Amino acid sequence: MRQASLAKSRNQTRSVAQETAETKISTGALAAFGTVSTLAGLWAVACFVGALLATGGPLALAKAWISAVTGG
Repeated sequence: MRQASLAKSRNQTRSVAQETAETKISTGALAAFGTVSTLAGLWAVACFVGALLATGGPLALAKAWISAVTGG
C-alpha cells in the first residue's frame, strides 16, 4: 500500500513541475511574439510618417501612391 501511495505522489509532483515549465514557456513565447509584433507596428508607423513627410502631406501621398499603383 505504501509503494502505491509513493508512486502516486511522484506522478503528481512530476505533473505539477511539468505544468509549471509549460506555463513558463508559454509566457515566454507570448512575450517574445508580443515584442516582435510591437516592433513591426512601430516600424510601419515610422515608414508611414516618413512617407508623409517626403511627399508633403496625406493628399500628396495618396496621389503618389495611386500614380505608382496605376503606372501613371
